[in-house]
Amino acid sequence: MKAIVYEEFGSPDVLELKEVEKPIPESNELLVKVHATSVNALDMIFRTGEKKLFGLTKLMTGFKKPKANILGFDVSGEVESVGKKVTKFKKGDLIYGAKGPKPGANAEYCCISEEHAAIKPSNMTHEEAAAVPDTACTALTGLKEKVNIKEGQSVLIYGASGGVGTYAVQIARLFTSDVTAVCSTDKINNAQALGAKTVIDYTKEDFTQNGQLYDIIFDAVGRRKISYSICKNYLTENGIFVTVDLETVLFKQIRNKHIKSYLGNVSTESLDFLKEQIEAGKIKSIVEKVFPLEQLADAHRYYEKGHLKGKVVINVLE
Repeated sequence: MKAIVYEEFGSPDVLELKEVEKPIPESNELLVKVHATSVNALDMIFRTGEKKLFGLTKLMTGFKKPKANILGFDVSGEVESVGKKVTKFKKGDLIYGAKGPKPGANAEYCCISEEHAAIKPSNMTHEEAAAVPDTACTALTGLKEKVNIKEGQSVLIYGASGGVGTYAVQIARLFTSDVTAVCSTDKINNAQALGAKTVIDYTKEDFTQNGQLYDIIFDAVGRRKISYSICKNYLTENGIFVTVDLETVLFKQIRNKHIKSYLGNVSTESLDFLKEQIEAGKIKSIVEKVFPLEQLADAHRYYEKGHLKGKVVINVLE
């Protein structure tokens, strides 16, 4: 099968198209013919070997050389075969889900645990479905599991136009109508279309200067663009700052009930919930650009420029 392989850490130039052996599913896995996958922040960490979480990410990515030679976490495709212990899926099912903890979706076939997969939303293309698992489940984990968002709460989504942010706006709107999105000028219309009640253009206005207090401030960007120390005076008495940037608050969270940091959890339960909302027309994918598998290096370069409107998707089955 064809796959994009990397054998050393580095820039997108390390990514090469090669012929490799088709994987064999374990007893609890599905062998999936990949139709589409997408680019996520984790791909950048694995490709570069970047130290995160005080170097703990090196345990996943490898120290001198990559542990995994094929990147890609999100998967949308067709079940080719199933392991002997798989009970939820059968050959021919159209599924979506995520690899983990090791990547491997940037290939014509990959194996995925049945616990990290669900039947694909019927009203989405594979390209749209491949944009969902990692980022939408990250948004859902943060807003529902970590802070248990409720009707009537005021929620601010910082970075409302990126992969996690576009889903965070829509997921927040499932539970409360008072959603504020923070993004740049060219993404205002997108944020409004996704359901934000208020949109703040951060190039023209600082949300910390408008006198508004929020029950939840959700940092969908990470990378220390904002922090609890910046946001604490703009939270209500029981307000919570929740962020996808683990390094910023890893130790502060232990001492402060107003800070939540986490890793997103991709599970069948979460994917089934998202599928229900997608098929009801309440959540959609924003796909900014699609690249063929052969141009994965270009897709990484595009992703690393930042300021995206949604997701960068890879079409594997052309």
